Amino acid sequence: MTIPSFAIGAAPIARPRAILFDWDNTLVDSWATIHEALNFVMGAMGKPEWSLDDTRTRVRLSLRESFPMHFGERWREAQTIYLDRFREIHLERLTPLPGREAMLHSLARQEIFLGVVSNKTGPLLRREVERLGWSGFFGSIVGAGDASTDKPACEPVHLALAPSGIPAGEDVWFVGDTAIDMECAKNSGCVGVLLGDAISDDEFARFAPQLSFADEATLFRSVEGLWFDAARPSS
Repeated sequence: MTIPSFAIGAAPIARPRAILFDWDNTLVDSWATIHEALNFVMGAMGKPEWSLDDTRTRVRLSLRESFPMHFGERWREAQTIYLDRFREIHLERLTPLPGREAMLHSLARQEIFLGVVSNKTGPLLRREVERLGWSGFFGSIVGAGDASTDKPACEPVHLALAPSGIPAGEDVWFVGDTAIDMECAKNSGCVGVLLGDAISDDEFARFAPQLSFADEATLFRSVEGLWFDAARPSS
């Protein structure tokens, strides 16, 4: 997917005052861990296992949104089994995606408010952030269950921005890897930013990113360029 990095249609791009990041597979590599925990619960509940491709293309919503669709009235039982297995394995397998820590360091030095909005259960999310030593980068860390509803609703975004005093709008970027993230950005009035390669262009047919960056270095250079443009005296 190729989308210009510095233009939303014909409109200029505002330098972001805040950037909110999705967590799984935007900042950390977690597909294998999610896949194992998911197939563990599938087996326990007598359901067919998923392939890794199934997991990569179908896992989008939070547990409280997705598990009722898969397990019906037994979804809370399935949720407990999933979370118990996930807790057993997730910290030992936690792996940052290449370059993400350096990107966060660089963005923090730009005095941009950074936050996380994820559909991973809130306490598990914050344990992972703490394990990586990244808590200091973020002014807020919002996971599933922390707001009244989860992504793609706008409530988690508003909760994440609350400590900053910055309202959702065109100077807030929402960075993620799936259409759910772009839908969340649209629902909250923020700029949807795709980081990395799309799993499938078809996924973004309804909710396309406004900006797209192949890697973290390109994203940071774009933010830095906007900073210099804002600082340059007008002629």
